[in-house]
Amino acid sequence: MLGGNLVAVSTLKAVVAVLGVVTLSLGGAWAAGIIGAPSVAGVDNAFGPVNESTTTIESEIVVTNPNPFGVQLSGLTIDYAVEMNDVRMATGGREGLGVNASGNSSIPLTTQMNNDRIPPWWTSHVENGENTTLTVDASIHSDLLGREFNPQIERSVETNLIGGFNSEEDRPIEVDEPVAPDPMLWLNSTSGQWGDVNNETTEIDTAFELFNPNPTPVAISEIGYEIRMNNVTMGEGATEKGVAIAPGEVETVRATTAIRNQNLDDWWVTHLQNEQTTQLEVTFYARIDLSEFGGDTIRIRLDSIERTIETDIFGNKDAGSGTSDDGGTTATPTPDGSATPTDREGTATPGDATSTPSDGTATAEPTPTPTDDGILSVAGPAV
Repeated sequence: MLGGNLVAVSTLKAVVAVLGVVTLSLGGAWAAGIIGAPSVAGVDNAFGPVNESTTTIESEIVVTNPNPFGVQLSGLTIDYAVEMNDVRMATGGREGLGVNASGNSSIPLTTQMNNDRIPPWWTSHVENGENTTLTVDASIHSDLLGREFNPQIERSVETNLIGGFNSEEDRPIEVDEPVAPDPMLWLNSTSGQWGDVNNETTEIDTAFELFNPNPTPVAISEIGYEIRMNNVTMGEGATEKGVAIAPGEVETVRATTAIRNQNLDDWWVTHLQNEQTTQLEVTFYARIDLSEFGGDTIRIRLDSIERTIETDIFGNKDAGSGTSDDGGTTATPTPDGSATPTDREGTATPGDATSTPSDGTATAEPTPTPTDDGILSVAGPAV
């Protein structure tokens, strides 16, 4: 029995020694440039199902293996993280990966992100002049080779939502009252700019240039507003500061509106369910004193702004949910195994996240083609 144990121990030592030699040999071969280490070639994301609290992100990490043999090692791991203006939006990863020989392999990931990350990102976006720097960090690590590669991909997201509040078009303001003149006033122009922004509210300072064509003063006692995005009420209120417009004079009437940031995650759900499209509606009304004309104080619509907001955050909107063949983030591997991003990468995932690995082994797949430069477009004049 003792002899048998000695044989078993000797055999075990021999196996360990052989594995050690293999490990050292592979590591030495990599150091000598005989074999190359796998690298991240691209990251492709698409939105999946969304509900009131979470948004699903379907991701694929494209890994390039420069070697003529596959790598099926428990020590091969991949991780990625997405930030928007330094706000951590999503993280994910896989362990025990296998990649095919000599080419690209696609590693699927499913991430559940928390919608409560939308308000802090929105705040940073507005504070930064409606600009967001999208950063994707993807890394692949091999325990066997003792190496880690960390390509970083960045892309800018720019919007011009505040531009919808600016108009130079003259419009008559009519009142459906027998005693009221026609028109009551002329709206010569409207303008808007971002005001104070904090964790609770996003203020918009608006101004209306009004002309009184009548021989009698027109008194405005209140300016009110309502902001809706895909029929989600984002803010409403009124200013009690009044103004009187003398006959033949022009006055600038100012009002501060406020978006309630706590409603942004509710809006986000509708935005994704509506194929990343939002109908923005801002309605302004005024209370006008008609006593000078023999009437009462009435409420009239002062202005209405309608604007369509369309986003293509991952650059693959036309392909719907899931992975797009022509969308995502593409990077070109450099000779040392790291990855250099191209000039038109695109990826973004709002939401704090935990990752759930997808089943199945990795399959070879062509590197995704970069998408168009535009991530977000805003269309539609003020009405």
